[in-house]
This record gives sequence, C-alpha cells and structure tokens, in this order.
Amino acid sequence: MSPAADGPEEAPRGTLTVRTIAMPGDTNANGDIFGGWVMSRMDQAGGIAGVDRAQGRVVTIAVDAMTFFRPVKVGDVLSVYTEIESVGRTSMKIHVEAWAKRFRTTLHEKVTDATFTFVAIDEEGRPRPVPKPEG
Repeated sequence: MSPAADGPEEAPRGTLTVRTIAMPGDTNANGDIFGGWVMSRMDQAGGIAGVDRAQGRVVTIAVDAMTFFRPVKVGDVLSVYTEIESVGRTSMKIHVEAWAKRFRTTLHEKVTDATFTFVAIDEEGRPRPVPKPEG
C-alpha cells in the first residue's frame, strides 16, 4: 500500500491491542461503520494499554486530534494499535491507531488515529500515581 496524500503510514505504529470485525449492525445510513463505533474500539484498546501500564484502573479524560482518513466498511477487520507516548504522575498519553483489513482482500489501510489521555484511579475513583516501570 502506498501512503495517501493525507499521510497515513504504511505500517501500524505500536502494539496490536484489539482486533474485531465490522458488522451490519454497526453502520450509519450511508452503509459505512459509525465513527463512534470505531472510536469506542480505540478507547477500549487505549484502556487496555493504560491498565497494563498503570497496573490498575484507568479512565479516559481526553481525546486529542482524532482524524478519520477513510471509512470502515461492513466485513472489514479492524485492528487497533497502541503506544504509550508519555506518562505523568497520574496520567498517560496513549497514541491509538485503527487499521482496516478490507473484506476479502489483503489491503490493510489506516483509517484513523488519535491521542487518548487516561488517568490512573484508585478504588474510590480518585487519581493515583502511575507506578514507575519495572526493570
């Protein structure tokens, strides 16, 4: 695949965190998959990466600069990749990319990306420090 004029890369950035298939029930009136459905999968993947890094509960507090490059279609396999960009005292910025393997093809295209901010929380829902990395 060659990059489009809007600049999506040729290979995913980060670790494959969530993989799912786009189904007919996830479509809008145009027959494309709802952007909110894609965003939800991205939030889920970011949450998984955040929980792993924070070693406990996290909550989403912000999504920065989400850009949709291409639509997702019914039957596409959506793969969501995550990469920790930065860690503060209680928060983390996680880069999240969604790629679609087009139905019945070998074409793999970047469809959207964003930076999600998560905050580590304790059992009472209060911010808590993110542990230092092991090793």
